[in-house]
Amino acid sequence: MVYDYDKLYGATSQALGAPTQVLVELFKRNTSEALRVLDVGCGQGRDAFFIARQGHSVVGVDLSPNGINDLIIAANKEKLAIEGVVADISTFDPEGQFDVLLIDRTLHMLPEKERHDVLARVIEVVPYGGWVLIVDERSNIQGFKDVFAASGQTWEMKFEAGGSLFFRRS
Repeated sequence: MVYDYDKLYGATSQALGAPTQVLVELFKRNTSEALRVLDVGCGQGRDAFFIARQGHSVVGVDLSPNGINDLIIAANKEKLAIEGVVADISTFDPEGQFDVLLIDRTLHMLPEKERHDVLARVIEVVPYGGWVLIVDERSNIQGFKDVFAASGQTWEMKFEAGGSLFFRRS
């Protein structure tokens, strides 16, 4: 980890601010049944709380014990369907399937090969009809597209703008 987010989270509540707007807009438009969401690199829950308040269940994964501790305490206070897992995404092996895989400004912290390996591994938890939502550095987007193309699965790109890339498995 290049930056010590655990130290930041230990000293600052809601350190990263509001949820990412492009994700807020997408989840506000979703009027379907409750979804199971995997939030990779969730930190203190910037996106997870908004998503859970919309009626979805979220599993948040982060390397930071302080971030996950804050996530769990706040989720319990609000009685939200959020589970927190302290894990290194480089080796994390998610259990089960998820309707949505969310990776918001996390993969850029890994070296290129590792970021592609992590993405190739975690997209496997998304079933047909499920979504992968990535927000990252613009310079990484083509590499992510290449991972989807090489996956051996059928993915349809539904949205691309700036550093946002949304795929749906079909």
